[in-house]
Amino acid sequence: MKAIKSFFLVLALLINVPNLLSHSLKESIESQDRTPQFTTRDVYRHPYETLTFFNIQPDMTVVELNPGGGWYTEILANYIHYPGTLIAAQGSYYMDGFKKKMDSDPMFGRVEIVSLSSNLAEPNSVDAIVTFRNLHNWLKAELLMGVFKKSYDVLKPGGICGVVEHRALPNTSINDMNRRNLKFIGSELISVLNIEKGFKPGSELEVEIKYTDATIKKIKTLKDFAELSSDELIGGYDEIKGSKFKIDGYLEEFALSKNEADELIINARNIVFK
Repeated sequence: MKAIKSFFLVLALLINVPNLLSHSLKESIESQDRTPQFTTRDVYRHPYETLTFFNIQPDMTVVELNPGGGWYTEILANYIHYPGTLIAAQGSYYMDGFKKKMDSDPMFGRVEIVSLSSNLAEPNSVDAIVTFRNLHNWLKAELLMGVFKKSYDVLKPGGICGVVEHRALPNTSINDMNRRNLKFIGSELISVLNIEKGFKPGSELEVEIKYTDATIKKIKTLKDFAELSSDELIGGYDEIKGSKFKIDGYLEEFALSKNEADELIINARNIVFK
């Protein structure tokens, strides 16, 4: 009878404690639990190579700063297991939707959610901090050094800070990188596109946007770009049956304001339809 009780106790633990069993990094990346649309970006974002380079181990305490829609969170939640901990330090813009996502699947059961504006964790308690394509937004919002200071405070001595960010042009100063200082006037559309996406007005563009109904719209030429709305550039939310869904913008990662997006589109139209 004791053996039977022990069996059911172990079984209950396995059922009720997500991520008690380990998954390799490759298994976590190839997991069927991931959002199918997310997996299509693997070929561009290289999650295996990135997390291997950062030396993220499954028993670490890891903080993911501003995980947004949870692209990397889905991988890390499967990969980090007991006694490791994954802490998602989310920004206020994504918090409500992110909490719903974390509540929607048992694989997120051990993810700790804190506010990006909090102290993140106890001092000297974190093995690694990671963040993906967020620094340019924090720079614009004048939050960058504050986030770095909090990250330093919670990292253990010798801890890892892994950052993925857009590549700036050679010899670009941090002042030039700050999007507050960019002005989009007249023919500057050409230079902005060249800087941020690496294409010229006459070339084909490799950009796509996914809508909540699962349709995909691709931009192939500058004419296609000229026919966009500002919301399609900067992103936003759509509401279906009372629930909000995130719509990714073509240039959302560059933190354009609505006025900047409108100006880019107008400049494109001036070039295409002149």
